Amino acid sequence: MYGRYTQDLGTFAKDEAARLRLQQGLGEGDTPRPRRPSELLEYTQGRCAPCRVCALQCQRFLISKVGEDWVFLILLGLVMALVSWAMDFAIATCLQAQKWMYGGLDTNVLLQYLAWVTYPTVLITFSAGFTQILAPQAVGSGIPEMKTILRGVVLKEYLTFKTFVAKVIGLTCALGSGMPLGKEGPFVHIASMCAALLSRFLSLFGGIYENEARNIEMLAAACAVGVGCCFAAPIGGVLFSIEVTSTFFAVRNYWRGFFAATFSAFIFRVLAVWNKDEETITALFKTRFRLDFPFDLQELPAFAVIGIASGFGGALFVYLNRKIVQFMRRQKTINRFLMKKRLLFPALVTLLISTLTFPPGFGQFMAGQLTQKDTLVTLFDNQTWTKQGLSDEFEYLGILEAWRHPRSNVFVTLVVFILMKFWMSALATTIPVPCGAFMPVFVIGAAFGRLVGESMAAWFPDGIHTNSNIYRIVPGGYAVVGAAALSGAVTHTVSTAVIVFELTGQISHILPVMIAVILANAVAQSLQPSLYDSIIRIKKLPYLPELGWGHHEKYNVRVEDIMVRDIPYVTLNCKYRDLQHVLHSTKMKSLPLVESAESMILLGSIERAQLGALLSNQLSPQRRLQALRQKALAEDRHRLSDASICFQISTEASSGAPPRVTPRKPLKPALKRVPSSLVESPSAGTADHTGIALKSLFCGNTAAEPTEAQGMAYRKAKHVRISIVEEMDLGDRMTPAEILDWEEQQLDQLVDFSSAKIDPAPFQLVEHTSLHKTHTIFSLLGLDHAYVTSIGRLVGMVSLKELRKAIEGSLTAKGVKVRPPLASFRDSTASASEADTTALHQLWDRHQHHPMPREAGP
Repeated sequence: MYGRYTQDLGTFAKDEAARLRLQQGLGEGDTPRPRRPSELLEYTQGRCAPCRVCALQCQRFLISKVGEDWVFLILLGLVMALVSWAMDFAIATCLQAQKWMYGGLDTNVLLQYLAWVTYPTVLITFSAGFTQILAPQAVGSGIPEMKTILRGVVLKEYLTFKTFVAKVIGLTCALGSGMPLGKEGPFVHIASMCAALLSRFLSLFGGIYENEARNIEMLAAACAVGVGCCFAAPIGGVLFSIEVTSTFFAVRNYWRGFFAATFSAFIFRVLAVWNKDEETITALFKTRFRLDFPFDLQELPAFAVIGIASGFGGALFVYLNRKIVQFMRRQKTINRFLMKKRLLFPALVTLLISTLTFPPGFGQFMAGQLTQKDTLVTLFDNQTWTKQGLSDEFEYLGILEAWRHPRSNVFVTLVVFILMKFWMSALATTIPVPCGAFMPVFVIGAAFGRLVGESMAAWFPDGIHTNSNIYRIVPGGYAVVGAAALSGAVTHTVSTAVIVFELTGQISHILPVMIAVILANAVAQSLQPSLYDSIIRIKKLPYLPELGWGHHEKYNVRVEDIMVRDIPYVTLNCKYRDLQHVLHSTKMKSLPLVESAESMILLGSIERAQLGALLSNQLSPQRRLQALRQKALAEDRHRLSDASICFQISTEASSGAPPRVTPRKPLKPALKRVPSSLVESPSAGTADHTGIALKSLFCGNTAAEPTEAQGMAYRKAKHVRISIVEEMDLGDRMTPAEILDWEEQQLDQLVDFSSAKIDPAPFQLVEHTSLHKTHTIFSLLGLDHAYVTSIGRLVGMVSLKELRKAIEGSLTAKGVKVRPPLASFRDSTASASEADTTALHQLWDRHQHHPMPREAGP
C-alpha cells in the first residue's frame, strides 16, 4: 500500500555520486582525463614531487581524522590526566609545606598554632577572592550545574576558559589548605570545560564540532573522564557520571565514556610512576585483605547495619548542609553583612575548623594532623587496632600513631572524629570556593565502618567460629563497606561500590559492599534528595525532580489537572497591534500560533525573537522612509505632468530665441535643493544643469543637447545626489505626532508571517496524558514546555514549573487548575461527550480560509 524501498538509500547515494564523478572526469572522446587539484600543482614538479604530494595527502588525511571521536577523546583524556596530576602535585606540595611549618616551630606552641591556622586561612581566602573576581561560576561542586546543562539548559559563562582557570587555581588552593573538602565534583566540571574548549578549538578543522547534540554527547563523556582521572577508576567513573548527571542515558555514548576515562586513568597512573611516586600502576589506596576467607557469613548483619545507619547519616548530612545555607540566606542581617564582606565568611569558617583540628589541642582526639589521603590509608589498614578495647596492645607504626591517645582508646578517637568531621564537612562545603563533598563523606563513612569493625573485633577477639577454623575479623573491610555506603547514600548512587573496588584494588568484599550500598540508598532516598538535587533546589536551577518514593499517587494525576489554560497566543490573522500587546504582556520565549481565536487550531509555535523582528521591521525608520519616498514620488509625478505641459508650451513659443535656463516654480518640489556640503555651487558662467536636464527630457529639439553618454553619466550622478538628499529631507520632514500617527496605521495592518521561521510541529500532549508519562517525555527529550491540545485545538500548556509543582504536591499556583488528585481517574470511565464528537465533525468538514504559513527557506 505504501510502497517499499528497492535499494538502500545510502547505497543509492554512493552509486549516484560515483556516476557523477565519472561523468565529470570524462573528457573529449569519452576518455578519462586525469585531473589533479589546483593546490597540488606546485608540488608536482621536481625530483621529489611524488613524496611531496604523498606528504600533503597524509596531512589532509590526519586533519580530516581530527574530526573523529576517538582523537577527540584521546586529547580530552590526555589533557585531564595532565591537569589532575599537576593539581595533585601542587596540593601535595602545599600540604607538605604546612607540615614543614608546623614541625619547624615545635619549640613554641603559640607559633605552631599561628602557623597551623594562618596557612589554610590565607589559602582559602585567596581561593574565594580569586574565584569571585575572575569567575563566580566556578564556586561549588559543578555536578548540579552539569546535570542541568546535560538536560538542555544553557548556563552562561559556565564552560569558558576563564571559568576553567578560576576552577583549577581555586580548587588547588582550597585542597592545599587541608580543609575537609573534595575534588571529585569540581573535576567533573573541569573535564566538561576541557571538552567544551577542545570542541571550540577543533571546530577550526571541521564543522562537526558545532553540532549541539554532539557537544552534549562529548560533555557526557567528559563527566566520566573527570571521575576517572580523579580516582583512577574508569569503570566506576563512567557509572557514577551516568547516575549523577543523566536521567536517561544514550547507550551510543557508552564506549566514549569508557574509552576516554580508561585512557585518562592510565596516563594519570603512568605519570605517578614516572615521578617515582609508585613502582608500577597500582590502586590508589591499595589494601591487602585476605582472599581465602575475607569475611564470615555471620558478619553480613553487621554490614547491613552499616548500610542502614549510613542511609540515615547520608540523609542527615544533606539536611544539615541545606539548613546551613538556608540559615545564612534567611538571616537578612548576616546575609547583608556577608555580601559586603565576601571573604569574611570563608576566613571565619577556616579559622574555626583549623583551631579545632590543631594537633596539640582538640585535634589530638581526632587525628587532626592527618590529611585525607593519610586518613584513608590508615582506615583501610587490615590489622586490628584494638584487642578487647585496650589500645596499648597494638604496636602503632608511622602515621597510625595519630589514632593513639594515652588517656583514651581508639573508640573515643573514632567517635570524636566522626562527629566533628560530620558537621565540619557540612559547614566547609558551603564556603564559596571550588570544592566537592564526595571525599569528606567518603572518609567519614570509612571511619564509621572502621568503628563498627573495631567493635566487632573487640566483641569477637578470636573471630567468629566456623566449624573448626578460626578467622579473625578484618576491620579494614568494614571501613571499605562504610565508605561506599555513606558516599552512596549522600549522592544516591550505587556505583560507589565499583569506585571502592577500583580504589582498593580488591573485590573480595563485593557482596557486603553491595548489600550496604543498596540498603543505604533505600533509606536515604526515602528521606532526603541527593546532595546534588538539594543544591539544585537551593540554587533554583531549572531541573525536573524525579518521581521517587512517595509519588505513586501522582500517577493518577493527568495533564488537565495541572496545565495552564489561560496562555497568550498568536493568531494567523492577527494585527501588529496584537503582536505588540502579546510581547508586552508575557515573557514566554515561544508562543503558539493558532488559526483563529474561534477555532484555536494549533498551527505551530514561533519564537519571541521572530515576533520582535516582525514588529520592529514593520515600524522601522527605513520602512517609514520608503513610504514617504513613494508618497513624494507620486506627488512629484503629478506636478511634473502639469509642469511638462507648461514647459512644452513655453519652449514652442520661444523656439527661435536662445534657451534660457531658469528654474520654474512648479519644478521646485520635484528636485530637492542640495546643501553646499554635498554639491559644489556652480560657477557664474555655467548654465543651470537642472533646466538643461528637464529640457532635454521633455523637448527633443534643443540646441545645447548633450551627448548620450554624457547625459547618462550625469543622470546617474544626479540620481545618487537626489536620493541622498531625499533621505535626509524625508527623515526630518515628519514631526513626532506624524510619526506616531504613521505607526498607529502600521499597527492596524495584518501580520505577514511569510518571512518568519515557524516550528510546524511543537511538542504536544493531550488532556488525558498521565503525569508519569509527561514526566518521562520531559526528562527524555529535555523539554521545558509542551502544548496541550484536544482534537487539534489548543487548550493549555504545561511547563517545567507546573510539572515540578505537581510532583512536589503544590498545585496552588496562579493559573494552575486545582483538581482533586483522583479527579481524572474518576472521570476516565466516562465516554466522550457529544460536544467533542460534534466539534470533530465540524473540524473535519470545515474549509481552511487562511493559507498556512511556510517556513522561510535558507
